[in-house]
Parts: sequence; C-alpha cells; structure tokens
Amino acid sequence: MSSEVAVSVQSIGKCYHIFKNPRDRLKQFVSSGLRKLLNRPPKRYFQEFWALNDVSFEVKRGETIGIIGRNGSGKSTLLQIICGTLAPTAGEVETNGRVAALLELGSGFNPEFTGRENVYMNAAVLGLSKKQVDERFDKIAAFADIGRFMEQPVKIYSSGMYIRLAFSVIAHVDADVLVVDEALSVGDAIFTQKCMRFIRSFREKGTLIFVSHDTRAVQNLCEKTIWLDNGEIKKIGASKDVVESYLKYTLQELYGHNVELHALSSEDNSSTEEGSQPGQEGMEKLVIDYGVRATVEENGASAKGWKTGAAEIVSVSLKKLSPGSDGVFTGGERVRMAIRVKANETLESPILGFLVRDRLGQDLFGENTLPFTSLNPCPVRAGEEFVGEFVFRLPMLPNGQYAVMASVADGDLHDNVQHHWLHDALIIDVSSSEVRWGLVGVSFEQVVIRVLNG
Repeated sequence: MSSEVAVSVQSIGKCYHIFKNPRDRLKQFVSSGLRKLLNRPPKRYFQEFWALNDVSFEVKRGETIGIIGRNGSGKSTLLQIICGTLAPTAGEVETNGRVAALLELGSGFNPEFTGRENVYMNAAVLGLSKKQVDERFDKIAAFADIGRFMEQPVKIYSSGMYIRLAFSVIAHVDADVLVVDEALSVGDAIFTQKCMRFIRSFREKGTLIFVSHDTRAVQNLCEKTIWLDNGEIKKIGASKDVVESYLKYTLQELYGHNVELHALSSEDNSSTEEGSQPGQEGMEKLVIDYGVRATVEENGASAKGWKTGAAEIVSVSLKKLSPGSDGVFTGGERVRMAIRVKANETLESPILGFLVRDRLGQDLFGENTLPFTSLNPCPVRAGEEFVGEFVFRLPMLPNGQYAVMASVADGDLHDNVQHHWLHDALIIDVSSSEVRWGLVGVSFEQVVIRVLNG
C-alpha cells in the first residue's frame, strides 16, 4: 500500500449465518464435522446474510471521508472491520499508522472498572505506555469533565458520561486515523461542540472517517462521502453530490409507491426569473460602514433536485425593496424572496419554502409559508400559477458563495409531499473587504464603550 494512503479497503465482505432456531446451530456443528470425516459436501442448516458485499475504497492521508446510510446498511460493521475488532469474511483492510475509534456506546469499557482504570486500559490498547498515559491523564480528565465520577465504576455512568470519557481518550492518543461513529449524538450540546472543535482541528493533521445520520455535519466536515445501502456502496464522490442523492432516496422511501420522485436534468429547469415591483423604504445610516457587496445569480437552469410532476417551480427571485442598485446587496436592507410555481395537479394545502446554505451545506436561515396558510388556507387548482413571497432583512454574510434551496410541497408540517425541490435555485455571491464574524452577520446600530465608575 502506498505511503500516501491511510486506509485501503479491498473487496470487503462480511457474512453472518442466520439460523431459524438453536437446534439448527447444533445440527450444523455436528453435521459439518461428520461430513468432513466422510468426505461429503457440507449440509447447510442456515441462511447467509451479507452485511457487507464487495466494498472497496481508499482514504488518503489527511483526507476526511463521511459514511452515510440507513440503519442496517453496514456502516458500523465496516468501521469495526477497519478498526480490527471484526474479521471480514472476504477481502482485506490495510491501515497506515495508529487508528483510534469511537464506535458504539461503551465499546472497549469494562463496566466494573473505574473511569481512571478504563482510561489506562483503553490507552494501552491504542498503543500508549503507562508513562505516556500518566503524562496525559490530567488533560484527559479535564477534557472529559466528569469530576469525581472518574473514580467510580463506569457501570453507573450515564450514556453522556460514557461518551465524554471515551472521546477524551481517543483525543489524546496522537492517532493518525480517527474513526467516529454516530456515538456523538448522545452527548450534550456543550460537549458535542467541544468534540466538533477537536475534530476540525484534527482534520488539519490527520485522517478522519466520520459516520453520521446528520447529513449537514457530514457535508460540513467531509470532502468525500460514501453512501452504503444493504451492504454495498450505492454512491461515492463529493459530499454535496452524494448527500443530495441520499436525501432524494430517503424521501422516495418515505413516500413509497404513492409518489415517484424524478431526478432533474438541465432540460427540466428552463425557468426564467419572474420580475417584481420593488417597494421603497428609507435606510437608516449605519453606525459602521460594513462595505458588503452581494450579487444574486438565477441558477434554475442548472439546479439539481427532483420533482413528482404535480407542481413545478417556475422561478425563484430575490429583489431589493430598499433604495439602491437592484441586484447588488449590501446586507441589512429589506428584500423580497419570491417563489413562483405552476400547479399541474390540484394542491389542497400548498407549502412554499426556501433555505439559504453556505458552501458546506449548512442551513443559515430560511422560512416557509406554513405560518400563513395555517390561518389562510390557499388551495390551488390544476393549471393555476401561484407565488410565495417572503420579505425580510438580508443578513450580512461572510465572503463566499451561498445557495438558495427552494421547494413546493402539499400537506402540513407533519405530513407532506415535496413535489419540486431545487438545491441551488439562486446563487448569492458575497464580496467584502471587511471581516465578518460568525456564519451570519447583523447590522449593529450602535457600538460604544462607556466607563461606568470613572
């Protein structure tokens, strides 16, 4: 294996024997031995279940790769094989460097040992000497932040305390490859943020394999993503592309045979931007000149997504309602987002909505028409066109490109069908010479310092 490759997975397969009842297990054991002595072919009292089948990929040094898929798709089995805690039925796995893993809750812990004893045991399994653990123990304990429970048996720990201690160990063993399963989902918000800060820092020097049902986190952290389905690789590639395909697939599974989602091609998106008459409103002079300039590009012709055919988004537009050049935004001004739709079938309770996302797929802000239609039902007949309008103040965004996702659905908050979904209906391009703090900025009317007791 090349020194540039951290993990190489070649034609991995994992097969389990499924017995209908315990007696068949005994029959299989006795029969296989007797038939081998008699040179007869073995008789099967079981059915084969392949949790993984012919899975192959490579992870380069310094690369971050995500793995997504439904429960039972083989994600955890694959991770256990990579970490060496489970042997494959077929194929082989090679790794370069020390591999540290946070897998299922409580794995690798002895429930009768104290937290301190489990720290030493886990660190030893990962290749650290007692002296090395002695030198790092205070940092491990501070990261876990479980206080006096460090000296108590872990069998009395909550699930959150388990994760705190397990993650603290793998964060301090100088791993070359870090494997993180869905276990972080049981942690509290403060500790989860601490873990995510560590993971982002680790990406700069190590290799990360990250498994989660949170596709936004996967898209945020990972350059490449593998989608597993029924033990096989359904798709592998850039995270954004794989996550979008997976989202369409999961919705199709939810809708079943009642609704069929069709992937969009460039021919499906021949929409033209719908103009609107911007209103006028005086803008107060800001105390700080933020110097932001943003332009909006209509992208419906090449936007990806899906549709059922019952309704179709004709156009998505963002117009300025404040004085100034239309199409150029500074942040803080009033704007109108308009989504125009044609109904091909009758929609009893149409819902229009949008989300603004950054380049990593993080949802920054958005809204839908449910607050309006819950009070003012608005059924639409087949052949009619309708428009949803959202008036708000545009936040000041850091430099970069932002995508506007738009959708039209029919139903209510808890039970609806997405009839047309466009991932990148608009592209907002922000350019500024000023520094922006956080993901979304706001216009401050006053920034001062006052001496209170001078």
